[in-house]
Amino acid sequence: MVSTGSTNVRLLQRQILPLDRDTDVMALYVDPEDARLDADKYQVGGNRAAKELNQAAIRQTTSTGASVHPDQIESRTALRVRQGQRLSFGTYFNAFPASYWRRWTEVSDVTLTVTVSGKGASVTVYKSMANGRSQRVASGVTEPDGTGRFVFELSLTPFVDGGWYWYDVVGGDEDAVVRSAEWTAEVPEDRAEHGTTDIAITTILPDFCSKLLKQIGDDEDLAPYVDTVFVMDQGAKPVTGSEFFPAAEKALGERLRVIVQGNLGGSGGYARGQMESLRKGTATYALMMDDDVVCEPEGIIRAVTFGDLAKRPTIVGGHMFSLYSRSRLHSFGEIIHPWRFWWMTPLDSYPEWDLAARNLRSSRWLHKRQDVDFNGWFMCLIPRQVIDEIGLSLPLFIKWDDSEYGLRAREHGFPTVTFPGAAVWHVPWTDKNDAVDWQSYFHHRNRLVAALLHSSYPKGGRLLRESLNHQIAHLVSMQYSTAELRLMAMEDVLAGPRGLHELLSHRLADVNAFRKQFSDAQLHADPDDFPPVRREKPPRKGRSDSEVPSRRSQLITAGLAPLRQLRPRRKLAGEFPETELPAMDAKWYRLARYDSAIVSMNDGTSAALYRRDPAQFRDLMRRTLALHDRFRREWDSLAAEYREALAEITSPEAWDETFRPWTEPEE
Repeated sequence: MVSTGSTNVRLLQRQILPLDRDTDVMALYVDPEDARLDADKYQVGGNRAAKELNQAAIRQTTSTGASVHPDQIESRTALRVRQGQRLSFGTYFNAFPASYWRRWTEVSDVTLTVTVSGKGASVTVYKSMANGRSQRVASGVTEPDGTGRFVFELSLTPFVDGGWYWYDVVGGDEDAVVRSAEWTAEVPEDRAEHGTTDIAITTILPDFCSKLLKQIGDDEDLAPYVDTVFVMDQGAKPVTGSEFFPAAEKALGERLRVIVQGNLGGSGGYARGQMESLRKGTATYALMMDDDVVCEPEGIIRAVTFGDLAKRPTIVGGHMFSLYSRSRLHSFGEIIHPWRFWWMTPLDSYPEWDLAARNLRSSRWLHKRQDVDFNGWFMCLIPRQVIDEIGLSLPLFIKWDDSEYGLRAREHGFPTVTFPGAAVWHVPWTDKNDAVDWQSYFHHRNRLVAALLHSSYPKGGRLLRESLNHQIAHLVSMQYSTAELRLMAMEDVLAGPRGLHELLSHRLADVNAFRKQFSDAQLHADPDDFPPVRREKPPRKGRSDSEVPSRRSQLITAGLAPLRQLRPRRKLAGEFPETELPAMDAKWYRLARYDSAIVSMNDGTSAALYRRDPAQFRDLMRRTLALHDRFRREWDSLAAEYREALAEITSPEAWDETFRPWTEPEE
């Protein structure tokens, strides 16, 4: 760090390359393709057909198959560019997210320093605007002897709405080596030193967690930024028993602290990590991180750096890429839709985006700055000051704890930024069946709790109507276990906020025990466990279950399906399933046609037998209507009760009582 009077030069970001030379992630670091920007929506216009055609085109790949060979990676920061080859560093991990620094930090100007060797090699700097169009900013060519150190002074002023900086390198008369590239800025003296973070990992997966711990411990560049790594071990098999744990323990040494407690879910694990970090008081931040991830260690450094230079205490979140399709981005940022009160990717961006198919420079929408309401706790850096002021996680077990925390922080004046260049690879949500399995209880209960605490609309806006619609969809789909769990969730919300802590340690067991009585919750791995498919009549005109019905057809089905549930079940359907549906096709409008069906799970490991029961449908429908009516009548008083109790139930003192069985020695 170089002193310049009242300011100091601080490294914001450096050029990095994949740690393991994995070709599946290369597109996140280096782009060998030409940029082919998609059409501007204002050029497309408002015609519905034109918009639909453009939406389809945006999802099309621009990749030609060009690649960067792993042998071109010379080190963590150095890359060889073949003679005549052009490579762009306008990528997820190496482009500079100028608009985020412009909006949220004290930084107003940056310096890019690129060191290149190779005769005739050139470096060109570009910037983009919020609409994705790029502009050439500056360039340079190496000296006759092949050496080059290029320094570019760059302003952040033109990035109010969005935009990035990046650089391209072209090999000239011989191979060129981009030895390093650094983005630096002059910062006030009181921002010169970097902060440190505790890392809080909640685990029930000992092997996965141990590998992650070793990855964190092995990274020498990350070491100065890590204070303590707290592992909240809540699994049946201890993390210390993993064959990979000794190596993890050796890598982290005294920085590792394993805390054993009962299974209190993600919220119970993260709350413990937050509390331990807060009371230890030696780290600037606490970083929430899932156990089933592979991290990019540089992303942690960047998150801490961004947090250090933010205008106000700011929650800094990372992105999530798929662990199985490693260039696929889950979401560029998430919001809570205020009227629906549901988490979602904003409508002007795209979920599940493959950057190997269409990279940053070819994706117009990625250049607009994405402001968010929260960040998932698969990777989320929270300043200790924020925890001290707004409290710990809500005792929700899983689901909505991270999103509620983001909303709560915002109400206290602390923004959340999902920061490009900080990310982990995680098991994708699409491989889970959490909308209908035991997790459906927590999804529904916790969404209601979060809405009672933070919704600005009367009666939660559309929430109760949507809840009723979803409940009816589960009922006509013969998902009676899911429908029962959702009613249980609503009853628990009506019992009041102070019961959340008491339920934390045993509600999962209650839910799983309750579900066992329902056929749709009894999973079988062997298809031969089910009776063969038989039906009284063949499908009308050989109609296929794989066809997607029109919107009009779905609306008609929605109106008629509940009435059909009152009719007696077809005789054969009581003994034999009428069809077999893969998870991808098990939509409510298909299931509503049948009296029985074998339905597979999203993870592909098992299936369940669904059977229609008119008596059960009537009972569940009656209770569903009664509970939703009660919520409409009692919403205001219930919301007041939850908001009044929020500070108490998220306090370290309240959590102390919940943790007591594992913090006090047995007598």
